[in-house]
Amino acid sequence: MKILIKGMIETSLLDWDGKIVSTLYTPYCNFRCPYCQNAGLVLNPNQYETIPFEVISNFLINHRNWIDGICLTGGEPCFFEDLPEFLEKIRNLGMEIKLDTNGAFPEMLQRVIDMGLVSYVAMDIKAPLNFNAYEKSTRIKSKELFEKVRESVNLIIHSGVDYEFRTTVVPSLHSKEDILEIAREIEGAKKYSLQNFSNRETMDPEFQKISPYKIEELEKICELCLQYVRCCLVRGK
Repeated sequence: MKILIKGMIETSLLDWDGKIVSTLYTPYCNFRCPYCQNAGLVLNPNQYETIPFEVISNFLINHRNWIDGICLTGGEPCFFEDLPEFLEKIRNLGMEIKLDTNGAFPEMLQRVIDMGLVSYVAMDIKAPLNFNAYEKSTRIKSKELFEKVRESVNLIIHSGVDYEFRTTVVPSLHSKEDILEIAREIEGAKKYSLQNFSNRETMDPEFQKISPYKIEELEKICELCLQYVRCCLVRGK
């Protein structure tokens, strides 16, 4: 399948620490996380207009004096077979690239890293790295798919590319012990971000009834994670 862009935030200060970027959204995903904030992109992407590459490139060229690059997110960008070609076109505009991924496509991830097409990778770790926990958080049924996630974690840590791992912390899915288990499993990682769950829009409407953790609770968990990872921070304050 050829890559589609179904959304664009022209200017974002939030999606890449220290960078001003345009954030681009791809549709489709092979996970069905019940707390997903972009369910429309995953389940019904045809409701969104496809943004032509010319529109994206014209904006980036016209604002190259202050836009540092793009954040490509989704959905799942690595879902698309022509991702390298798309990223290469962005690179040729003189833009840096941050790639968000769920880690389910390590072969594609390895490819774009080896080609030097990404400056930063942010991988979501949805649960402790055991199949039962991942099945609950992502609704996946394939152990082979889960093993690809584990492969991507190892790949990213040893890639030489700047990166972070991150977990959206949902009270009904993630205890303090679960988050510490994830931190242990990525021990030595450069950065681990805890993202506060939002119940405004969720793939499973039942999750809109769940109250997020208080920021103070996440900050305490974050401090405990520092015994395993080099940097830990809380997003969504």
